[in-house]
Amino acid sequence: MGKSDPLLLLDNGTLAYILGNGEYRFTNLKFDEAKAIIEMKGEAEEDVVQVFRNPELERVMYSYLGLSCREFPYEPEERLNIGQDAIAFKLYFTPSGTQPIVLGDDGQEAVKIKNLYIYCQHIVRVK
Repeated sequence: MGKSDPLLLLDNGTLAYILGNGEYRFTNLKFDEAKAIIEMKGEAEEDVVQVFRNPELERVMYSYLGLSCREFPYEPEERLNIGQDAIAFKLYFTPSGTQPIVLGDDGQEAVKIKNLYIYCQHIVRVK
C-alpha cells in the first residue's frame, strides 16, 4: 500500500458503494486481528481513513477492539485502488428471541427488539 493509499474503514453501506469494477479478496478477521492491522497501518493520522459516519459503530470500534479513542479522518472515498486495503465492519441484525424490559436512564421502560452482531473483513483490491 502506497503512501497515497490509506487503510479505509468501511461499514455495510460504504462497502457496497465502494465495490465497483475490479477483483477483490475478502478475509474474515477476528477483532484482535483488525485491531493489529489498524494499529500497524495507523501510525500517522493520514494512514487510516474512516469512510462511514456511524457513532454507534465508532463506539464499538473503540470498546470491542480496544483501540485508544481517537478520531480517524473522514473522507467519502469512491473506490479502492489496486493493492489498497480496507477493513469493513459488517453489521448483522436478528430479531430478538425474547423481549426483556429494562429501565432506561430516565426511568422509562425499554424493550429489546433486535440483536446486533458485528464482524470484520479485510478487503484488498487485486485487479
